[in-house]
Amino acid sequence: MTMINAYDNANAGDLDPDDKALIERRAQALGPAYRLFYEKPLHIVRGEGVWLWDKRGKKYLDAYNNVASVGHCHPRVVQAISEQLGVLNTHTRYLHEGVVAYAERLLATMPDALGHVMFTCTGSEANDIALRIARSYTKRQGVIVTRLAYHGLTEAVAELSPSLGAFTPRGKRIRLIDGPDTLRMSPEDQGVKLAADLGKAIAEMRADGIEPAALIVDTIFSSDGLYPDPAGFLRQAVDLIHAEGGIFIADEVQPGFARTGDAFWGFQRHGLVPDMVTMGKPMGNGFPLSGVAMRPELVKDFGNNARYFNTFGGNPVAAAAGMAVLDVIEDEALQANALSTGAFLKDGLKDTASRHAAIGDVRGAGLFLAVECVSERQENIPDAGRASFIVNHLRENSVLISATGPGANILKIRPPLVLDLNEAQLFLDAVETAFSASELG
Repeated sequence: MTMINAYDNANAGDLDPDDKALIERRAQALGPAYRLFYEKPLHIVRGEGVWLWDKRGKKYLDAYNNVASVGHCHPRVVQAISEQLGVLNTHTRYLHEGVVAYAERLLATMPDALGHVMFTCTGSEANDIALRIARSYTKRQGVIVTRLAYHGLTEAVAELSPSLGAFTPRGKRIRLIDGPDTLRMSPEDQGVKLAADLGKAIAEMRADGIEPAALIVDTIFSSDGLYPDPAGFLRQAVDLIHAEGGIFIADEVQPGFARTGDAFWGFQRHGLVPDMVTMGKPMGNGFPLSGVAMRPELVKDFGNNARYFNTFGGNPVAAAAGMAVLDVIEDEALQANALSTGAFLKDGLKDTASRHAAIGDVRGAGLFLAVECVSERQENIPDAGRASFIVNHLRENSVLISATGPGANILKIRPPLVLDLNEAQLFLDAVETAFSASELG
C-alpha cells in the first residue's frame, strides 16, 4: 500500500538536474524511509484554493489533498493563525478562552453523548490516546481493524495500520477483517459479512485468551478502497462489538468535516453514535491539529489517574485555526458544495465509465470518490498498471490524484471542499483523456 504511486530513484535520469540534486540532498538529510509521489516528483512552491504551482510556475489542479480541506492557504485560516501567533501561543495548562470555545464549537457538531474532546497534533496521536483510553476503560487489550487500514504511525497504532506493510509487527491482540467490496458483493451483504467477520475475529482472539476492547474503522474505508455505501451497513458490526463488551472508535480523519456532503461526519451516514471519534488532517487546514471526542464515562478513571498533557495539542494557535475552518465550512456552505459538486463529479465519472471498459466501478460520497480500474470485466481483475498510468498521465497534464486499495488499482479522488463546477469539469475532461490514452497502447 505505501508504495502505491511512489517515485523510484531508478527513473532519475529524466529529471531536471536541479530537482535531481535536491532529491539526492533530501535522501542524505532525511534518510531512506521517506517517499515522493509520482514517477516524476513534483517541486511545489505555492498553493491557493484547489491549485498548486511548481517552481516553474506550472499550475496543477489538486484533486487529492484533504489536508487543506477548505483550500490551500485559505485567507481566513491564515489570518486567524497569524493573529493568534502574534499574541500568544502556549499549552493547555493555562486558561484560554479560545481553546475552550473551540472545544465547545467542535462538540456541538456531534451527538450529545460525545461530551469531551482531547486535543493532539496528529491523527496518529489522536488514535494513540483513544487506544489508551479504550484499553483503560474496558480493561481489555484486543482491537479489530480492517485488512488494509491506516490509523497512524506511532508504535501503538502502527500495529493497527496493516497498510504500512508486513515489516510492521502486529501481535495477537490485533485481528484483521476484510474491508467492504461493493464491486464483488451485493450491497445488502456488506453489513452481514462485516459483522460475521468481526464475530470470527473475536472468537479467534478469545481462543488466544484476549478479550476485545475495540473495533476501529475509518468510516469511509479509505485505505481499503473507499466504500461509503450502502449507508447504514456498519451498524451490525457496531452492535456486535457493543454486545461483546467492546467499544466502537470512528476514525474520521478522512471522511469527517463535511467531506461526504450528506453529513458532517462519516459515522452519521450510518446512523451511529460512536463511543469515540478521532480526527486529524482537515481540522486545521494544514496546521497541526487533531483530537478525540468521547463519551465522558470512558475517560473518567483515566483522567483521574493518568491525566493528560500535550505541549502543542490544542494550543491557542491550533484552536484559532480549527475555529476558522469551522467558520469557513459554515459561511461558504462547503458541506452543500461537497454534496452538489461531488454529485456532478460522480455523474461525470460514471459517464466516462460508460465509454471505457477498464472502469469497473465508480463510487463515493460528496467530494471523496473512487474509480476502480479493472481488466477482464467479467472477473473484475484489479489493474494496477492502468491505475498507475492514469495517475501519472493526469500528473503530466496538471491534475493530481493518487491510488489505493488492496490491488493498488483504485483511483483516489479527494479535492479540497472548495472545488467548483468549472474545476470539476476540468478534472473530468482530464480523466476522459487519460483513459483514452491508456487504451492506445
